[in-house]
Amino acid sequence: RQSPSARIIHNAILLEGDEELARPTRALAWSGLASGLSIGFSFLAQALLADGLPDARWTHLVSAFGYSIGFLIVVLGRQQLFTENTLTPVLPWLHDMRWSVFRRVLRLWAIVLVTNIVGAFLFAWLLGLSDSFEEGVRTQLTAIGVTAISRSPWATLTGAIFAGWLIALMVWLLPFAEAARFWVVLVIAYLVGLGGFAHVIAGSSEVAYLVIHGDVSLLRYARDFLLPALTGNVIGGVTLVALLNHAQVTAGGDDEEYEPHRT
Repeated sequence: RQSPSARIIHNAILLEGDEELARPTRALAWSGLASGLSIGFSFLAQALLADGLPDARWTHLVSAFGYSIGFLIVVLGRQQLFTENTLTPVLPWLHDMRWSVFRRVLRLWAIVLVTNIVGAFLFAWLLGLSDSFEEGVRTQLTAIGVTAISRSPWATLTGAIFAGWLIALMVWLLPFAEAARFWVVLVIAYLVGLGGFAHVIAGSSEVAYLVIHGDVSLLRYARDFLLPALTGNVIGGVTLVALLNHAQVTAGGDDEEYEPHRT
């Protein structure tokens, strides 16, 4: 079967983005909270795999598959993840660059980002309370968090650009992936984990584990991880995917068939 054109993919995401922008605040908030909790399983799965593997150079090649778990839950469960929203709701604004549309994008971003982070911290808190994990797993959880917070803000930002780029590309590929959706998410999220690229929400679970245990302050989390990761994810998703893919379609006048809903 012939692959769909860029215009068809573009307009499918435009329609989805317009629907997301129209969703009620409460629906976005609950979905964002669920996503923040779910993405924490990427953190936990990596630690469980790392604890069960020998100390070898290839270990990370396997444990990085754990990073895909949370993303699979979020994407297949249709939950709101901030980095997906650097593409989906942005396309309607690029199509109709009025302040009223941009304001709706900012509203969605704010709701989803805040609830994602709350969910990530809640997951880390639950991990800290649980007695279900052996000491080796807890050691790995701490090590993952230390790795995330120990990078310089510049290294976090540049890595986050790649993460935002990849996750937004994943969103671009999904509308017509059908039975391959699982593999698209698995492979792209694995690459993000393998490269150690900072993801503002998944990484927040990792650093939050240290914050909950008093090893890292909230100020350091915000300064050294949250702000550079957020900035990089937005640059990667909006600039390198949303703008470029919108441009390739509109350069040929191909998005004229789409008419967004007005609210």
